[in-house]
Amino acid sequence: MTTAAPPVRTRPRRGRTPGQIVLTLLGTAVSAVFLAPLAWALFTSLKSETEAVEVPPHWLPKDWTGQAWSAMIDNGNITNWFVNSLVVSVCVTTIVLLVAALAGYGFARTEFRGKGVLMGLVMTGLMVSPAVLGVPLFTTVQQMGMVDTYWGMILPQCAPAAMVYILYKFFQGIPRELEEAAFIDGAGRWRVFFTIIVPLSRPSLAAVGIFTFISSWNNFLWPYMVTNNPDLMTMPNGIATVMNSYGIQWAQLMAGGLMAGLPLIVVFVFFQRQIVAGVAHTGLAGQ
Repeated sequence: MTTAAPPVRTRPRRGRTPGQIVLTLLGTAVSAVFLAPLAWALFTSLKSETEAVEVPPHWLPKDWTGQAWSAMIDNGNITNWFVNSLVVSVCVTTIVLLVAALAGYGFARTEFRGKGVLMGLVMTGLMVSPAVLGVPLFTTVQQMGMVDTYWGMILPQCAPAAMVYILYKFFQGIPRELEEAAFIDGAGRWRVFFTIIVPLSRPSLAAVGIFTFISSWNNFLWPYMVTNNPDLMTMPNGIATVMNSYGIQWAQLMAGGLMAGLPLIVVFVFFQRQIVAGVAHTGLAGQ
């Protein structure tokens, strides 16, 4: 004789609270605001040039066409622009990570004469707009013979005052006992930095690297100032050339903008957890 299994009790599913509903609606509205320009650019890129400038404008194309995308690929040197942007952004990100990590650790853990003055100069760099430094930087690069070179585009972007400050704040929060224990075991300053500090700083280093890469990829003004060679154009500079004697080709411009922004979207999608964790670990959230 078999006995029936006891019935499994299931908890009734709790409905959403009014607060959760409000937050969901608010998040949906904010997401729609941020996604609307991307949707507009996508739909415009799928219109003909005549339809793209119609007044009043309309969201969906009347005649769907990929003519703008084909024209950008055929007429624009997309591959060359993409490679130039990638080389510049990767080099800038690598140098900034190395310089900012060493400088931030030096300010956070070592005592030396003039430390306060140097830290003040770093803080001053946060208040100076890069556009103000355009002319003196160009003069310096020109005197060094680096106009129309990769290094001319890379090196002036490697003065990371904000990134030094971010890592400086993070290094201050690392317990000194970890380093003191390593010093007692005979480790030197460099070994402590690379074997203890750097592994503990991965979230902040990832955030700094991602922010630097995005900033360098989107930089239009400096590469435009320091290069005259079309073969050295980056994606923002190349897309800016999408115009003819009749004016800007809006459909092509939107297609090029989406091409340029696709790598950044991929970065955000795959590294959003590192970005959030890095900002949270720097201690800047409440400042």
